Amino acid sequence: MTIELLVFYVFAALLAFAGLRVITARNPVHAALFLVLAFFTAAAIWMLLRAEFLAIALVLVYVGAVMVLFLFVVMMLDINLDRLREGFWRYLPLGAAVGVLVVFEMALVVVAKYYASGTLPMPADPGPGYSNTKALGRLLYTDYVYPFELAAVLLLVAIVAAIALTMRRRKDTKYQDPARQAAVKRRDRVRLVSMPAEKKE
Repeated sequence: MTIELLVFYVFAALLAFAGLRVITARNPVHAALFLVLAFFTAAAIWMLLRAEFLAIALVLVYVGAVMVLFLFVVMMLDINLDRLREGFWRYLPLGAAVGVLVVFEMALVVVAKYYASGTLPMPADPGPGYSNTKALGRLLYTDYVYPFELAAVLLLVAIVAAIALTMRRRKDTKYQDPARQAAVKRRDRVRLVSMPAEKKE
């Protein structure tokens, strides 16, 4: 057994344990922290598979943004745990069916190589100087540049549409106009009033 295989088994065991604790932890904060551990462990496994770009993206996007935001939301909200557990037995058959289906699919993937007519060749070792990020960038910006730009345009249109749908100007809303504030004159703000002097009787 090589050191790389041993490290893979250690990370795989940690990932399985963290995933199990995500669904069995009673405290939502603890479940979110175990999910962060699962993401870090999956990123480490991807580093072993020489997919460093996916590992860095997983850490930056999910752990650095999504999970931290989710963790702060869970910590700030006053979640009633008893109310969350009310529908456990009602959704248990559906959850168990989905779990059995997932285990069956994973078992098919694991045992497929033993019953296949031919084995798939292992990919060649690219060497120590190989960069997965560089190869992915070259492939993405040469062969798939038009689908990549199309996806970027679609995401931009979705962002603009979401802002346009949610941004509503109400009559009672107070807002600032910086252009009018910068163009204001003294006569618009200060008015000199001449009043006659009053004499006390």
